[in-house]
Amino acid sequence: MTTKKATIKDVAREAKVSIASVSRVLNGLGGVTAETQAAVRKAAARLHYVPDSAARSLITGRTHTIGAVLPDLYGEFFSELIRGIDLAARAKGLHLLVSSSHDGVEDAAAAVRTMRGRVDGMIILSEFVDGDFLDHNLPSDLPAVLLDSPVDNPRYPSINMDNVAGAQAMVKHLLDTGHASVAFINGPAGNYDAQQREKGYRAAMGQLAPKAKLNIVAGDFSEESGYRAGRELLAQAKRPRAVFAANDMMAVGCLYAFKEAGIRVPEDIAIAGFDDILIARYVSPSLSTVSVSIADLGKSALLLLTELMEGKGHAGSNTRTLRCDVVVRESCGAHQTNVATKHPPALV
Repeated sequence: MTTKKATIKDVAREAKVSIASVSRVLNGLGGVTAETQAAVRKAAARLHYVPDSAARSLITGRTHTIGAVLPDLYGEFFSELIRGIDLAARAKGLHLLVSSSHDGVEDAAAAVRTMRGRVDGMIILSEFVDGDFLDHNLPSDLPAVLLDSPVDNPRYPSINMDNVAGAQAMVKHLLDTGHASVAFINGPAGNYDAQQREKGYRAAMGQLAPKAKLNIVAGDFSEESGYRAGRELLAQAKRPRAVFAANDMMAVGCLYAFKEAGIRVPEDIAIAGFDDILIARYVSPSLSTVSVSIADLGKSALLLLTELMEGKGHAGSNTRTLRCDVVVRESCGAHQTNVATKHPPALV
C-alpha cells in the first residue's frame, strides 16, 4: 500500500496556519513570526513533507542551485576547487550542479545549455569559452563568473590566478638557489593557465638569465606527460640543473622518471611545480611549488556569484586576481644552499 505524499495543504492544516504562511516559511520569504516558522517546520517534519522544487521555483523564480562547468573532474586540483565551491554554496543554502567540458567547444556548449533553467547562476572554467561562446550559450539575465579566463566582458567578472608573477617568482627562486639552467614543462596548448605560466618563465629567464638557452618541453598537465617530459630531459646532451613544471601533477610524473633512472633530486637535478596540491607535500622529496589556494579560489567565485545573483554591484567592477606564493620544500635544493626565500618578490 502506497502512503499518500503530504501536501502543503496538509502542512498548513497541521500547523494551523494559512497555506500562504507555509509557503513563506519554506521559501525563506520572511513576513511571518518566529512562532509561525517553528510551527510550520515542526509540522513539515512530522508529515515528512518534501517541497516540490519545480513548483517552488515557479513561485520564487529561484532554483537555489548554482552550476559549475569545469574542463575535467579528475585530479586533485578540480576536486579541491569543487570542494571550495560546494562548502561556500552550502553556507549560502545553495546546491551545486557540476559538469565537465573536456571534449571540446561543443561539449562545453552542451554543458552550459543543459544547465539553463536549472541554476540561478554559473561558474565557468573552460579553455573553450570566449566572448562569442558566452553570447551564444548564456542567457543575458543569467549571472556567471569566469575562472582563469582572458575574456574581457563587463557582463562576466573573472577571478584569475596571478600565473605570470607566480612563475616568475619560482624561476627567480631556482636561479637564486644556484641553478644556472632551468627547463620548463609546459601545459596543454590553448590552456590559459599554461600560457600565462610559460609567459612568466620566459620573462624571468630573459631578465635574470639572458644568456641561458630556453628549454621548453611539451606537457598536458597529466602525470604521464610529466613522466615523458622527464625522460626527454634526461635524454638531452646537456641536462638542465632544474626543472619547473607548469603544474604539480607533471612535476610528480617527472620526479618518478628521475627516480626510475637513478637521478637524485635535488642533488643531481632540482624540481618544482605549480598549484600546491595536497600530494605535493607528501611525495619524496617533498615538492617545492607555487601555492594557489584552490579551495579559496572556488569559495571566492561562489561568493562573487551570489553577489551578482543578489544584484549587488556591477559585474565589470568585480574582476579579481589572486596572489600566488612560492613554497619552498626539499625538491628545489634550497635547504642545501641556504639561499631560499619563502616568498620571492615578483619581478617588475
